[in-house]
Amino acid sequence: MDLEIELISDADGLAAIGKPAAVEKFLRTTGLWAASRELDLKRLAHVLDATAALAQGASLMAAGSGRWVRLTEESARLVEEHGLMKSKEPGSSHLMIGEPGSLRSWLQAETGAGAFLTNPAVLSGMANIMTQVASRQSIEEITRYLAALDVKVDDVLRKVDSTVVAEMVGTGLAIERALSIRDAVGEVDDTLWSTVAHAHQTIGTTQHFALDQLDTAAKALESPKVSDLAVAAKEAEAQVEQWSGVLARCFQLHTMVDLLELDHRVGQPAEMLEAHRRAMLANRQQRRDLVSEHAEHLLSRMDDAVSTVNAKMVWSQRKSMQVVESANVLGPSVHELLDALAISSESRSWLPRQLGRTAGLGAGLIQRGKDAAPAAAATGVVVLSVLAVVQKTGTDDEATSA
Repeated sequence: MDLEIELISDADGLAAIGKPAAVEKFLRTTGLWAASRELDLKRLAHVLDATAALAQGASLMAAGSGRWVRLTEESARLVEEHGLMKSKEPGSSHLMIGEPGSLRSWLQAETGAGAFLTNPAVLSGMANIMTQVASRQSIEEITRYLAALDVKVDDVLRKVDSTVVAEMVGTGLAIERALSIRDAVGEVDDTLWSTVAHAHQTIGTTQHFALDQLDTAAKALESPKVSDLAVAAKEAEAQVEQWSGVLARCFQLHTMVDLLELDHRVGQPAEMLEAHRRAMLANRQQRRDLVSEHAEHLLSRMDDAVSTVNAKMVWSQRKSMQVVESANVLGPSVHELLDALAISSESRSWLPRQLGRTAGLGAGLIQRGKDAAPAAAATGVVVLSVLAVVQKTGTDDEATSA
């Protein structure tokens, strides 16, 4: 029937396939139309075994419409409703491919016209197309993130005293060229693939280098001295933005190579193609986990640094405030990186310790005493006055708490 649609879901998104009007009505009704992207169903013929039955079915499917939407809370609910629950409607069946708990794909198809979609090769081909459209969206989101940064990643890489890292600039250009040719001709032959076949190694080395830079910034935030922390936190602001950009670029290029590799493997048996796709997605998640681990380590060191300066706020108010201010620049910067890489994270912010009235007065006098250090060294009057106020501060605060 014209209003029937097929739903396919994998680890990244949900696809709706059917007549254009039916697909649009379904997605608009569920509020997902604006977030959906077109699926190029014509490419299904390229990823199927060249049998007459499959070729005919692919042609029929290509005449319809396919839209894809990333799995969110709303679209995931649709997966549960339409893919995980057994239908009470006669003639409807639910099929599952993939290992439960890892990559899961579900399909609800009519036993009649929709039976074509139950073929394992077709399911593998659809999963391939869905992975590609998900990868395209990821690349576009990272592109927008990089465009919003105040740093140019290639300039950062050129300044690094490392041959392999410096090669990332040329590697990126080669990958973009290959992807452009692929989009123009519709396939990735052996010659084109050979130009980027070893790109993952260069990208991986650069990613490792960038993560090391985040660790270096985190290490500098372990000092017990407020003055050192103020310097380290300020330096971390620029460093984290620069190397976040590099990490995003690495992830973007990795994803581009994945796209090219999937197309290069078109024509392999469905089982091999599906196994490769799953391994590719698992590797991509490992990269996300690695970035998340290092980012969390950096934020934890920032937590400790803010705790340290807040404990010493009375004695070093100005520099302590500088550390808190830098933390509130660094935190959102890290969160934006993780968000661009589709890594779940919560935005962090830090508050300076609020001093009581007398403590604030003491901190102000201490700071003025430090500013007037040369004169204080000559007379000793300012230093004595500060000590007197601090002693009074302790007495007043104890009385208040009592």
